[in-house]
Amino acid sequence: MSEELSAVASRIIANVERVIVGKRTEIELALMAVISRGHILIEDVPGTGKTMLARALALSVGCTFKRIQFTPDLLPSDVTGVTVYNQKNGEFEFRRGPVHAQMVLADEINRATPKTQSALLEAMEERQVTVDGTSYALPAPFLVMATQNPIEYEGTFPLPEAQLDRFMMRIRLGYPARADEIAILTAQKEQHPIESISEVISADGLRDLQASVARTHVDRLITEYVVDIATATRDHQEVYLGASPRGSSALLRASQARAVIQGREFVSPDDVKALAESTLAHRLIVSPGARMRNVEPRTIIRQALDTVPVPGARAVRV
Repeated sequence: MSEELSAVASRIIANVERVIVGKRTEIELALMAVISRGHILIEDVPGTGKTMLARALALSVGCTFKRIQFTPDLLPSDVTGVTVYNQKNGEFEFRRGPVHAQMVLADEINRATPKTQSALLEAMEERQVTVDGTSYALPAPFLVMATQNPIEYEGTFPLPEAQLDRFMMRIRLGYPARADEIAILTAQKEQHPIESISEVISADGLRDLQASVARTHVDRLITEYVVDIATATRDHQEVYLGASPRGSSALLRASQARAVIQGREFVSPDDVKALAESTLAHRLIVSPGARMRNVEPRTIIRQALDTVPVPGARAVRV
C-alpha cells in the first residue's frame, strides 16, 4: 500500500516538474502540505514561478482553482462573497466569492489591508466562511496557497502572527540554475507547459490520499521529539515568540506526508528534522536585540535540532 501511495505522489511531482523545472525539493514540500491538509505560503521575488506552482498542483490533483489578486482596495466581501437582494423573487441570496474553491491562490497577499487579510482566517482554520451571520462550508479538500514578494515593502501590509501561524509551510523557490533556465525558455517557445498539463488523480483521489497520510504511524517518541523541538524554540533566549502548538501539529502532519512520499508507513526522526525549518521558522519572532544582530529564525531552528536529543540515538562518550 505504501508503495502505491508513493508512486502516486511521484507521478504528481513529475507532472508539476513539467512546469516548474529544477525545483523538485520545493515541489515535494508543496505536495506534502497538500496531502496533509496544510496551507502554503510561497515567498520569493517576482517571476520565479509561484503562481505556476499553485496552478500546476491544482490541475494535477483535479481540484477547482480560483485566483484572488490581493490589492489595497480589495474588500473582505470580495473574498468571501456577499448577500444581495434579488428583486425577481423578493429574497436575499448569497453570491459566493472566489474563496469557495478547493484550491485558492491568494496572490500577493501582503498587498491587501489587514481587514481583508483576516477574511481568510476563518476559511483557513475552520474550512468555512461566515457572512451576515450565516456560515457556509467550503468544498473539500480546501487549500490556500498564498504568495508574497519580500522585496516590495512599499504599499504592503505584513501578515500578522495569527495568520502566519495558519500556514503549514513557508516555501522559497529561488532563481533557477543556468541549465534549468535554458530548459524553461526552450519549453515556452511555442506555448506554456501549463497549457498541456494533465490530471494525475481526481479530487476524490486526493481526499483518499489525505486520509492515508493521516493514518501513517507516529510513535510516541516521535511525538515527544516534535514537542521538545517546539519547546526549545519557546525557551530560546533570542526568541520573543516561539512555535505554537499549531506549529507542532503542522510539523507532525507534514512528517507523515514525507513518510508516505518516501514509501514508508511510519514517521522517522529524519522526517521531522527535514521539515522543521519549513514548518516552524515563519512562526518564530526573534527578540528586538537579536533582530539587530541579524539573527534569523532558521538559525534558531537549527540550534534546536542540534540540542534536542534524537529518539533512539545513543550518547557518544568522548
